[in-house]
Amino acid sequence: MNGRVDYLVTEEEINLTRGPSGLGFNIVGGTDQQYVSNDSGIYVSRIKENGAAALDGRLQEGDKILSVNGQDLKNLLHQDAVDLFRNAGYAVSLRVQHRLQVQNGPIGHRGEGDPSGIPIFMVLVPLFALTVVAAWAFMKYRQQL
Repeated sequence: MNGRVDYLVTEEEINLTRGPSGLGFNIVGGTDQQYVSNDSGIYVSRIKENGAAALDGRLQEGDKILSVNGQDLKNLLHQDAVDLFRNAGYAVSLRVQHRLQVQNGPIGHRGEGDPSGIPIFMVLVPLFALTVVAAWAFMKYRQQL
């Protein structure tokens, strides 16, 4: 590993229906309380068990919410973002950015003790059999000379 962390960034539209406990998640961030350094975006800090977001299953802690019902969340104070969610209505459309950490080492690398590829005996047994057949054929050929 080279110490660098790489991310695969994807965006997704998630439609949630407000339940008895709201949308079922908490947020952090905003221009007045940055969650990520140099980023005033709004992030999911917690998914509430059995809430609308948990039941849907797509929204994850750490996701960045880009918009609510088409309204961009850039450059908002935290409380303004909270108010936007509270007043979003019964059916809410979220544009969300997922960041998935990806492996940055060699593709085929596996940890020590973790078998990789074909077991050695599955290569050696057929190779040995082929060698025996070749030796037998060679001996037969020499007898004919």
